[in-house]
Amino acid sequence: MNNLNRQCFYCQNILRGRSDKKFCNDHCRSAHNNERHSSTRQQVRNINNILRRNRQILLDCLAAETRTRLSRQQLYTRGFDFSYHTHTLSDKKGNTYHFCYDAGYLSLDTERLLLIKGR
Repeated sequence: MNNLNRQCFYCQNILRGRSDKKFCNDHCRSAHNNERHSSTRQQVRNINNILRRNRQILLDCLAAETRTRLSRQQLYTRGFDFSYHTHTLSDKKGNTYHFCYDAGYLSLDTERLLLIKGR
């Protein structure tokens, strides 16, 4: 591409100066990058909101206790989304705990859960 046809990636103004220049100024460079990454940032925000809500639901159900039993339906009706958790831990017995940050649960059977608060 010759120098006469080069255009700013953001505003399409004709570029002057260095042959490897991609944007006409800092504003266009910044706006282009913000636009490019905004959908990813929004997706991360949405997932974090779900994780924080899940954590708060677990903590509300635990209240002052460190462990309690609850039905899966009780969490579900409060808005808990079982598809999202931050990490899992397995104990020596092979049980898998699902955590949302410092609060988690263990499936005791298909309907009952053991809620726990991490350290």
